[in-house]
Amino acid sequence: MSEIKTINSGEKFAHASVGSLRGFEGKQFVKDATGATSCEISFGTLPNGASVPFFHSHRENEENYIILSGKGRFQVDGDVFDIAEGSVVRVATHCDRNLKCTSEEPLTYICIQAKEGSLEGYTMTDADITERENLL
Repeated sequence: MSEIKTINSGEKFAHASVGSLRGFEGKQFVKDATGATSCEISFGTLPNGASVPFFHSHRENEENYIILSGKGRFQVDGDVFDIAEGSVVRVATHCDRNLKCTSEEPLTYICIQAKEGSLEGYTMTDADITERENLL
């Protein structure tokens, strides 16, 4: 099982890591390590033939699954479809979901969970270009 580590943090940021995704195993939630207040992010890996051990749904939060490696099948209620590296799947509230690895390599994914309907601004409407000395 991989473990989330807080690397450093400041008043306005937190930096955490699950380590190398190539060797990542299991499921890790990062909310506590980063102090997130707007969403929950988790990393998950399923070996060949494995699926999440239960179906689940959410009352208030939608989930967005980003497939980082491997291939599999995804089920939302009665709909089943193929997923692979690069797939992004949004699942609304009040419906059952699960996923299964069908590739020889592990299915590794990120799941971002946030309150459905809460996004009011995003990069193009919420960002301000600022002037700051580049220290990179």
